[in-house]
Amino acid sequence: MALVRLLIPCLVISTEVAHSCQNTEDFVGASSPGDIIIGGLFAVHNEMLHPEEHPIKPVIQNCASFEIQVFLQTLAMIHTIEMINNSTLLPGVTLGYEIYDSCAEVTKAMASSLRFLSKFNSSKDIVEFKCNYSDYIPRIKAVIGASYSEVSMAVSRLLALQLIPQVSPASSAEILSDKIRFPSFLRTVPSDFYQTKAMAHLICKSGWNWIGVIATDDDNGRLALENFGVQATGNNVCIAFKEMLPAYLSDNTFNAKVDQAIEKIVKESRVNVIVVFMRQFHVLKLFNKAIEKNVNKIWIASDNWSTSVKISTIPNIKQLGIVVGFGFKSGNIFTFHDFLRTLRGKPTENNKFLHEYIKLLSVCAHLEYHDFQMCISNQSQENLMQSDENKHQIWRDDFLIDNIEPGFIHSTILAVQAIAQAIKGQCSHRNCKNPSAFTPWELLEELKKVTVLDDGKEIKFDSKGDMNTNYDVVLWKEIDGHMEITTMAEYNIEKDCFIFKDEEKKKEFQDLKKVPSTCSQHCRPGQMKKITESRHTCCYECVYCPENHYSNQTDMDYCYPCNNKTYWAPVNSTTCYRKTVHFLDWTDWFALFLLLLSAFGIVVVVTISVIFTKYVNTPVVKASGGLIVCYIILFSHLLIFLSTVFFIGEPTEFKCKTRQAVFGISFTLCISCILIKSLKILLAFSFDPNLQNFLKRVYKPIPIVVSCTGIQVIICTFWLIFRTPFVKRNFSIPRAIILECNEGSIVAFGIMLGYIAVLAFICFIFAFKGRKLPENYNEAKFITFGMLIYFIAWIVFIPVYVTTFGKYLSAVEVIVVLISNYGILCCTFLPKCYIIICKQETNTKSAFLKMIYTYSSKSASSVAVSQISLDSKSSSSRATVSDSCKSDKTSANGNYHFQVPEQRQITEKFPSKSTARTLSRKRLSSI
Repeated sequence: MALVRLLIPCLVISTEVAHSCQNTEDFVGASSPGDIIIGGLFAVHNEMLHPEEHPIKPVIQNCASFEIQVFLQTLAMIHTIEMINNSTLLPGVTLGYEIYDSCAEVTKAMASSLRFLSKFNSSKDIVEFKCNYSDYIPRIKAVIGASYSEVSMAVSRLLALQLIPQVSPASSAEILSDKIRFPSFLRTVPSDFYQTKAMAHLICKSGWNWIGVIATDDDNGRLALENFGVQATGNNVCIAFKEMLPAYLSDNTFNAKVDQAIEKIVKESRVNVIVVFMRQFHVLKLFNKAIEKNVNKIWIASDNWSTSVKISTIPNIKQLGIVVGFGFKSGNIFTFHDFLRTLRGKPTENNKFLHEYIKLLSVCAHLEYHDFQMCISNQSQENLMQSDENKHQIWRDDFLIDNIEPGFIHSTILAVQAIAQAIKGQCSHRNCKNPSAFTPWELLEELKKVTVLDDGKEIKFDSKGDMNTNYDVVLWKEIDGHMEITTMAEYNIEKDCFIFKDEEKKKEFQDLKKVPSTCSQHCRPGQMKKITESRHTCCYECVYCPENHYSNQTDMDYCYPCNNKTYWAPVNSTTCYRKTVHFLDWTDWFALFLLLLSAFGIVVVVTISVIFTKYVNTPVVKASGGLIVCYIILFSHLLIFLSTVFFIGEPTEFKCKTRQAVFGISFTLCISCILIKSLKILLAFSFDPNLQNFLKRVYKPIPIVVSCTGIQVIICTFWLIFRTPFVKRNFSIPRAIILECNEGSIVAFGIMLGYIAVLAFICFIFAFKGRKLPENYNEAKFITFGMLIYFIAWIVFIPVYVTTFGKYLSAVEVIVVLISNYGILCCTFLPKCYIIICKQETNTKSAFLKMIYTYSSKSASSVAVSQISLDSKSSSSRATVSDSCKSDKTSANGNYHFQVPEQRQITEKFPSKSTARTLSRKRLSSI
């Protein structure tokens, strides 16, 4: 019913009219005389009435739609000037003012500016044309205004002709910071550059990247939209749609454009955040339509309407969702509150705005709060004319205070104070009672240098003419059924950050993240964005980071690579993991098994040493080359078993250098001693005179062992000096680092093993020659087996070693070392130990002599038969000889003589039985 009561008076006539302009004096909205006049330009009415068709006469049109908030700014200017006049700031000098209504239109504002430019104290409002305005004294010294940036741009270009300082408390377009185009323009608010930067920061911090923008289709709206687009791109925010509404409500397409914008908002269901750069009366129309369509979004408000009480009190405004905005920094305005409380008794003769407000109070007195406010904005001139001025006026206490937008009031007060400070600087050495004491351009130079105190903090204009106060971040909250505009945070321009008063305010800010507004779902850590075919970078797919890559933040454009040498990461990883360092550790079961085998080998070596020491005087021990040779061989076996320790555990430089040298030299010493044994056995039991003579010449035990071992020592020394082994980190396994010994030189490693193989092969040949020894003591046969085991083990080792990698590479080498070492040890000593312990009856001198005698007899007979057979074949091959062979005689020592036709005598020895016994004793002593 309240709305019905509101619409009845509002629709009496379709044309809304404020005061008419019959002459230039009627053009002034509020004025007060003074020594120095300051002009004011405010959009007290937000609509300029136009004829149905294009105007055919240059007539200034009337205005409509009274704006309480802007009216309050005019009162703030008046209040501040009165305070200055009542203070000691300008002793003996009074400030006057002339305030004009721009009606939010450039044409009306330009008309006011022409009056500002008119010559002072002229009987007529005449603007002189001059080539030099340096000495020109205009009607006013400075201008405060205008309310909107588009109007300020036009006015500033006109005022720049005489360099009249213009200080705006509301125009924030960034282009106005250009001092080349607008040299006389200053403002007590930051430029839109910082506002759009703060908006983009808020949107990015809240996790939104898919938003819509609605702006007014004028210079200010287009510039704000362009500037915001740059800031949004820099913060990875995409604009899903842009809607431009006509700048003037009188535009016939305005309602259609509003409907189009609402349809776009509803259609883009994924867009939940709308940035609005519009004037208050535009926002009012937009929100009324949005409420009808049940639109629920987050609205980011610009400084034009973020603190508008008229909009925040729209019925059902809470249905629109959340409103977050940026307003100009507020300050202490309590004295202005007191001024408003005394406004009822102020005269209205020189303040047409106040007079109109009082009449509006009477017409709309019967309505409730919001309807009352709307009535004031929409009341027609006819209703005002019909109202009885003598009727008892109902003054609504605190109505004006409730409608204050603190940021605009504070910036207006700062503007007046800045001009007053500049006037003080000009009047310090001049008589400012004389209007010609200084010119506007001199005041402009002074104004650029002034400092104003704001709550104890000094602020001044920067090089661009801007007074960069911070922003208040406001949040519209429903409290006790009413929408309240609360300050949620402060945005610091210099530091580009939000400052919160307490944790509760910070939580309110963080709660904004609960509403999503993204083209695509946020990519979690471990994922990255894959751009789709959409032209917007905010529309993407989320894909997992590949192996060895990670992402640790939300919505990463790409995944970071891990350091593949030391770190790894699985697919969909949020971090890199340090690779596990692998080596054949002491606690590894396989390492323990190898250590047990080595320890068992050491026990076997010690046990054999004890047995041979205990039975040192037995034939078997003596026939093994003596205790010293056995000890040397056993010691070398012991070193080989001990060398396996260097293959286990974390590789170090010392281990890598030591293990191959110890193994190589120890094995060479072992093979060298066995080679001596093989030579000695062959020498003892061989009946080939040529072989015996050769063996007697080369059989030098000590020089052979020293030489053979010394060559290996030289090989290992050169190896360690020139291409020494070192610790290597193997990165071939994806998730592990293999710590291993690099042999330094495969060639050197091969030469070392090859040299051992050559010695083993020689030893094998000599042992093979003496394989037909007595069956009860066939050491050469076991040496042959031992060498065969060695060859087989190392032949198998080569391909296995080449194809194996990882921590068990060392284990492969240890296995081969143990197999070859065990093979030689067992074949060399276990048969002897078996005879010593289990066949003690054969380990006697008599049994040993009998065995040697039997073997020698068989060997001698075999040699004789072989020689006779050889001679028979030689004789029968000569057909021309008969009776050529005669047996002379057989000497007592068993020498046989054969006569050949050439009269050459061949003598050969054949052992008889007695000779065999003698030979047996010699062989025994030699063994």
